[in-house]
Amino acid sequence: MNMKGKEMLGKGRTRSDTTPLLGKHKQQHQQPHPKNRFHSSPSACSHSISSPLFLEMAAAISSASSSPTSHCNVFLGVDVGTGSARAGLFDEEGKLLGSASSPIQIWKEGDCIEQSSTDIWHAVCSAVKAACSLAKIDGEQVKGIGFAATCSLVAVDADGSPVTVSWSGDSRRNIIVWMDHRAVKQAEKINSCNSPVLQYCGGSVSPEMQPPKLLWVKENLQESWSMVFRWMDLSDWLSYRATGDDTRSLCTTVCKWTYLGHAHMQHINEKDSRDMEACGWDDDFWEEIGLGDLVEGHHAKIGRSVAFPGHALGSGITPTAAKELGLVAGTPVGTSLIDAHAGGVGVMESLPEKENDNEAICHRMVLVCGTSTCHMAVSRDKLFIPGVWGPFWSAMIPEYWLTEGGQSATGALLDYIIESHVASPRLANHAASQKTSLFQLLNNILESMMRELQCPFIAALTEDTHVLPDFHGNRSPIADPKAKGVVFGLTLDPSEQQLARLYLAAVQAIAYGTRHIVEHCNANGHKIDTLLACGGLSKNALFIQEHADIIGCPIILPRESESVLLGAAILGAVAAKKYTCLSEAMKALNAAGQVIHPSTDSRVKKYHDSKYRIFRELYQQQLSQRSIMAQALA
Repeated sequence: MNMKGKEMLGKGRTRSDTTPLLGKHKQQHQQPHPKNRFHSSPSACSHSISSPLFLEMAAAISSASSSPTSHCNVFLGVDVGTGSARAGLFDEEGKLLGSASSPIQIWKEGDCIEQSSTDIWHAVCSAVKAACSLAKIDGEQVKGIGFAATCSLVAVDADGSPVTVSWSGDSRRNIIVWMDHRAVKQAEKINSCNSPVLQYCGGSVSPEMQPPKLLWVKENLQESWSMVFRWMDLSDWLSYRATGDDTRSLCTTVCKWTYLGHAHMQHINEKDSRDMEACGWDDDFWEEIGLGDLVEGHHAKIGRSVAFPGHALGSGITPTAAKELGLVAGTPVGTSLIDAHAGGVGVMESLPEKENDNEAICHRMVLVCGTSTCHMAVSRDKLFIPGVWGPFWSAMIPEYWLTEGGQSATGALLDYIIESHVASPRLANHAASQKTSLFQLLNNILESMMRELQCPFIAALTEDTHVLPDFHGNRSPIADPKAKGVVFGLTLDPSEQQLARLYLAAVQAIAYGTRHIVEHCNANGHKIDTLLACGGLSKNALFIQEHADIIGCPIILPRESESVLLGAAILGAVAAKKYTCLSEAMKALNAAGQVIHPSTDSRVKKYHDSKYRIFRELYQQQLSQRSIMAQALA
């Protein structure tokens, strides 16, 4: 693919929303020795996903079995992240048989970040065919398929052809990517309306949600606005492209479109899942924000029917899509999930010992850690938490209310911290020569520094370095898209050691942000005491251990590191009627791997409590400084 200059996100590379740019780590399940815990952090392939070899290497690395052809029931999960499309095949026990990845194109110009649905579909087809070839699985063995994707906005006309959402007018660019922040002013306008639906997204919409983006297109690209026949979340579009059924998921509509999923509470006890008439739209909201034309035709452009995740769509894969994917026409396709929510489905029941108590799941939070981090917790009761998205009824697990916190830049922040430092090229060369990842090399440098400086523990290396990680705004729990990042404690030191300190301080800042979210949720009715983690960053042992130490909770890692792909595959298993419901499938196919416990050293807790206090003060200082400068310019 030709991805040059400003069309690329970053310097000649793309990134996946569930795999950080700087390395794909191979999961290790051995418990690390407490005195040498970071040596168990796995090594990584240092190739960029834009490398021509990436597809072949990703497939080879992901192979979990050399002869999976004996499996009668195989489930396929597809995940489209920010920088790649991935496909994974799983057996009846939830074990990965093989996976492959194919890069996708991305354009970035200022706050505008765009993609192409045509390019994404081609990448999906490539990844699916490669995964099947690797796992030696033919199409007839695939019994069900599920799609997951970033919550990006897709525009197509009546023929299903792309409609541009770009200032450039390029018709290929018909997707506004989830992390696009062009619609900040539109979000502010919508929030000023104080519509009742806003209480179900933490009190305000984010510019990353769909209503502000839709309003931006209407205000700025009138020709495109008039041409669009369907506006769809990316995962819904993938299911539509595969089946021809444009039924929308309760996950996407509720979490990103202000749809009120609890309008369907009466449908939950029906014997068979079905597509339901979309009765959860608040027409007054759309009229009030200036998008009343989307109400026309029974909401035809944004969704006339919805379904619970895993509901079987249409008549399965169409003959055309089956040929493109190398599968069998009619194979069941489950109603989709957003990628982070698929991660929740793929990991939330991954416990060392299974629990039969239906309330136990309400004590867990899943961290889906990639380019961004999403924080998923469920409850039986409807909990309104200021600054945190939700409560969303049945948006991830049927019958449970979902609370969704998030950090807009985590893997992206670590990439930025590393790549912008003067020592980064030298570090990259060293990593390449040692055939390891930048993350692993930095973790090793930190261990050496701890020994040389005789620090009591590795975290103490950042005593004078503090970071506020809001480089792309604060999603939760402050909900301030205008928040800025802060690095305190810079010097003229250009060394790799100083870069390692900054990297560690950034990792800690991300963990402090998660602690802030967990504390805020628990103060508003949740009872979270256990974390589960998946996604690319969860394969970094330092990242996970710092989170455990800072939050004070054990962190469970799943047996299968590709949890988002597993979550998507579970949708296919449910659509194929192999399980009666999503919850049953999760309990059958989720499995625990390593458990990371917080440090028992009281000095570590005291240290992090002190740094957390500084972390919280950095934002308050920013507010004060913002006020001072606003008065100066008034």
